[in-house]
Amino acid sequence: MLDENSKKKSCWACKGDNVIRWGKQKGKQRFKCKDCGILFTRNNPGVTESNRFKWFKDWIIGRQTLSQIRKTAGYSERSLKRYFSNYLSKPPVLSVRPSEKVNLLIDGTYFRNDLCLIIYRDNNIKFTQLYRLTSGERYEEIREDLANLLKLGVQIESITCDGHRALLKAVKKECKHVIVQRCLVHIQRMCRIWLSSRPKSIAGYELKKIVGVLHKIKNQDDWGYWIVSLINWYEEYEFFINEKSYNSLTGRYWYKHKMIRRSFITIKRALPNMFQYLHNDRIPKTTNGLESFFGHLKSHLVVHRGLSKQHRKSFITWYLYLKNCM
Repeated sequence: MLDENSKKKSCWACKGDNVIRWGKQKGKQRFKCKDCGILFTRNNPGVTESNRFKWFKDWIIGRQTLSQIRKTAGYSERSLKRYFSNYLSKPPVLSVRPSEKVNLLIDGTYFRNDLCLIIYRDNNIKFTQLYRLTSGERYEEIREDLANLLKLGVQIESITCDGHRALLKAVKKECKHVIVQRCLVHIQRMCRIWLSSRPKSIAGYELKKIVGVLHKIKNQDDWGYWIVSLINWYEEYEFFINEKSYNSLTGRYWYKHKMIRRSFITIKRALPNMFQYLHNDRIPKTTNGLESFFGHLKSHLVVHRGLSKQHRKSFITWYLYLKNCM
């Protein structure tokens, strides 16, 4: 008969209590019912569920495949897939952590089949306060998200973003007194694309050099030297970037050096919000933290490619939830 601490005090088949130990099977204690003769092993639903969730966690954030987990779990890939599908069908709900002086990173990334993930991440504690799975970065949705964060007690001190029009418009509407910091890396990246790796004009070459040192500005002196170099560039090439040519087919005038002009106009419009981090050390000057986060998430999804769109959404939700718990 089993001792008082044993989980098995009766036979599951005949409900009799005349049960004895009967060796081990695959490392587990086996039992025999002397009344009906059935053999069985001890089951612990709590431990079983805990093990399954641990394997699921390894599958989500440990980048382990079903075949790798099968070797340690002792279950078939088909069984593991069934257990994991059950978790994916019930995605968790992320909880907002009310905080003061939150420095938010906001950015979106795109997956195939028109799936867009927008994340609102607290840069100070590396915590995802809110996310949205949608088909694009839309003003109404971002405005709603910001309003919800404020209602839930998140006191936003600053927002670092890439300057998407919908995002800037939503911030201006819902967070009028919040500091906006434009991501310097995004500005550099776009200007380098427009200016190309080898600009054909001297104006483009010199502007590329000015943009190239943007991320190295660490204090007011660096800022002063950079601003002076930009002003000097504009004064020298003002006529050049404003030069137009006439298109006889359309009957319209076009800027002759539109890519160089576009790069300068982008910097000029972003200038009021480019150097907020110089006045507050807590404000991040780039969204690189989110870019890295997106990169890791996508690399995990690649390992488990073949998921349906709904399961892919649930995978992303579980990933964000488990990362917040770490």
